[in-house]
Amino acid sequence: MAHETLTELRVRYAETDQMGVVYHANYLVWCEIGRTDFIRALGKSYAAFESEGLKLAVSDARLRYLSSARYDDSIIVRTRLTSVRSRAMTFHYRILKAQSNDILVDASTTLVSLSGTGRMATLPPDLRGTMTAVLAPTFDDVL
Repeated sequence: MAHETLTELRVRYAETDQMGVVYHANYLVWCEIGRTDFIRALGKSYAAFESEGLKLAVSDARLRYLSSARYDDSIIVRTRLTSVRSRAMTFHYRILKAQSNDILVDASTTLVSLSGTGRMATLPPDLRGTMTAVLAPTFDDVL
């Protein structure tokens, strides 16, 4: 069963520059919100994983900016899990303007599993199994 989450957000004034355009780093924050919503939708929060000793750290982030969001725009973050390996997983995001479905940003992040001491570690088998069961292809119209 492929899985995708949709997270709707409204651009806050603090996320924009003096011209009312979203500052580029905020798209990464929105990817994180989409990713945590995705994990929560699987039945367990990221905080619960951390309390069990699992930490996930971003090891790679790629963003392609196609258009700008502006103050008070409603946006949607579409999130999919596209790869799971023994110690890493990759998420793909599409950030859209809600009113028009125009693509603002196409992004991906790869997260690695870390032990409590900060060393790379194998993903717990139950988590890897759950994540593998919800893999989805990247968005068909990758730009």
